[in-house]
Amino acid sequence: MTSHNLYANFQAAFGHASAQVAIETDDGQTWTFDDVDAQSAQMANWLASLGLEHGDRVMVQVEKSVPALLFYLACLRSGLVYVPLNTAYQASELAYFMENAEPGLFVGSPEKQADLEALTRKLGVRHLHTLGADGSGSLLAALKAFPSTQAVADVAENSLAAILYTSGTTGRSKGAQLTHRNLLSNAKTLHALWGWEPGDVLIHALPIFHVHGLFVAMHCALLSASKTLWMSKFSPTQTLAWMEEGTVFMGVPTLYVRLLQEAGLNQAASAHMRLFISGSAPLLPDTFNAWQERTGHTILERYGMSETAMLTSNPYRASEGPRVAGTVGRPLPGVDVRIMGEEGKVRPAGEIGGIEVRGPNVFPGYWRMPEANQKEFTSDGWFKTGDVGRIDANGYVQIVGRSKDLIISGGYNVYPAEVEGYINDMTGVAESAVIGCPHPDLGEGVVAVVVPAAGQSLEADALIQAIKSTIAGFKSPKKLFVVDALPRNVMGKVQKNVLRDTYAKVFTEGT
Repeated sequence: MTSHNLYANFQAAFGHASAQVAIETDDGQTWTFDDVDAQSAQMANWLASLGLEHGDRVMVQVEKSVPALLFYLACLRSGLVYVPLNTAYQASELAYFMENAEPGLFVGSPEKQADLEALTRKLGVRHLHTLGADGSGSLLAALKAFPSTQAVADVAENSLAAILYTSGTTGRSKGAQLTHRNLLSNAKTLHALWGWEPGDVLIHALPIFHVHGLFVAMHCALLSASKTLWMSKFSPTQTLAWMEEGTVFMGVPTLYVRLLQEAGLNQAASAHMRLFISGSAPLLPDTFNAWQERTGHTILERYGMSETAMLTSNPYRASEGPRVAGTVGRPLPGVDVRIMGEEGKVRPAGEIGGIEVRGPNVFPGYWRMPEANQKEFTSDGWFKTGDVGRIDANGYVQIVGRSKDLIISGGYNVYPAEVEGYINDMTGVAESAVIGCPHPDLGEGVVAVVVPAAGQSLEADALIQAIKSTIAGFKSPKKLFVVDALPRNVMGKVQKNVLRDTYAKVFTEGT
């Protein structure tokens, strides 16, 4: 009988390659597939010793490392729910996540142990352990007494595998629940669609706390029994060096922009590569064209989100059609995409509307948020992505905008309402508006426009520093302006379109 456990499917896929190198790091360490299986089993046995049971949440905020990846696999094989957090999140954000998810175990960085001990004790988290990028911390030290074999847990296909927190536009973050079925169906689809084959080598340059780096990249590599070249942090020079062995690279547009700045990037340097994939933010046509000219490769752009994993993809095989700049391709096999008008009718080809989706990859709903689920799903079972786009006559999806003012900066989602909430709570602030403005490196840079309270004087640089100490760096404004008043329409709504026009060139020409 086929197991519904995602890890069991990985195990079956790489079992024939047990002695082969699964992961090689930028500092020369290696793990075979046997090591991956044995060490994740050892971690799973340790998790069981803590009294954690199927469905318990395990929250993790650590720097990228191979042991951190193996720990994710250990949670899968144990039937636990893995909850990764961006490493930039600050204490005020962590408190909310812990209160909402109620993890049985929190794993953090050793250097934050004192603060985490106080926070987990206050919020009643049963277990706290640490894991450093260099292997330090209490987690690895605790494993030595545990065996390296373990029977993978039998789970129902709709059992939760992970919860990914994605910021809400009208309040705090929402936990997108992803099941073993969601993730396995998506991994199998991408594995086939993108032509993974024996001998493929993945260059892994992404973080592992979100869909792109943890699910899309690693799930495909594991299903293919492919070697992964693993860099702890993105390095253009390391990426170029690894192209001599690698065949697949996945990146956000920012990484491609930085690689294009390398003089050594050319057709000869990338001749061994099979596929370059981009996602998590819009890829500018200029970047698409420059990459094609320099390397001879055409970037494959695709579209997904935390709630759904991947939804669409440009074709891999030439026989299936061209890869079209400015589009994210066609819906994946088994995934339905429709464009819905405000009047509640499906828009025909070429017309713009809200993007709605359904399929085996689409999440069942947000953790403990029934009102949000009722709002974000239609009565006939489609998920409202919040993105605005069109589908052309050839079936290609083009995203033309985002509802609710979502900002994507360096591949990370930033929701203005959340950032505004933190700014508005600061002493001396009457109100604020947060917008995204074109940025040559990040795609969009976060800009805050702040109105001081009556009789108060605010200094922009000091406010930026105060915000950085409160929330994650990728959410913090890169520029901040103090103004007397925000522009509003006759209904009193802040006109963010006016602000975007006003500050449109702040990162390119100044203002």
